[in-house]
Amino acid sequence: MRPVLILQHQIPERPAYLVSWLDQHQIPHETRNAGAGQEFPSSIEPYSALAVMGGGMSANDPLVSNRQAEILILQAMRLDRPVIGHCLGGQLMSRALGSIIGASPRPEIGWHGIDYADNPLVKHWFGADPTPTVIQWHYESFGIPAGATLLASSPNCPNQAWALGPHLAMQFHIEMDQVKAQEWAADEDPHWSVARSLWPTVQTGQQILEGIEPHLIRHQATAAHIYSTWLNSTTWAEII
Repeated sequence: MRPVLILQHQIPERPAYLVSWLDQHQIPHETRNAGAGQEFPSSIEPYSALAVMGGGMSANDPLVSNRQAEILILQAMRLDRPVIGHCLGGQLMSRALGSIIGASPRPEIGWHGIDYADNPLVKHWFGADPTPTVIQWHYESFGIPAGATLLASSPNCPNQAWALGPHLAMQFHIEMDQVKAQEWAADEDPHWSVARSLWPTVQTGQQILEGIEPHLIRHQATAAHIYSTWLNSTTWAEII
């Protein structure tokens, strides 16, 4: 069985629940961590699917890892190997397909509500009763590529998720688990400190902690449905 390739951009931005879910279902995976000095592979050929994680950099930054990720995204899409993007990962997917990445109308950090589109693809990707609240950490947002379908939005950031065939891009962090949420809450990023004073959509560490109990179980149930859908397409069955 070919492994899933996970692209990690920074050491703190772990795949978290994604890896737990893959291990639970005995799906092999390989993580390459640019933050630890690892180069991303030059080819998607040895892998069955691609997951691109988040990071504090901009998708527009001229980083080798950003451009390598975009090359792998396009390779995977050409071969119909399913791609999923989390926050920066979703932005890199959009950018690879020619969409603009720019400042979000309002930055979002912490637990925020989202609105799902009236489209049957929402049930396909997110399930019949998806979480109404997701955890976010972004100052920028993606455009919707040509041919893709917008699946979710919010008052603060209208483009929250899109799908194109077997590929899904999300602005939010569906991979969140309790440990990662606690790590986020303890972050001492000075940019976050300034943003908290400017934007009511930027929550405090205490608010992130307080959101774990009411939101995380349903959040992870939606994540499980998303990951199952991502890896159970016809294409996935054909190449494992």
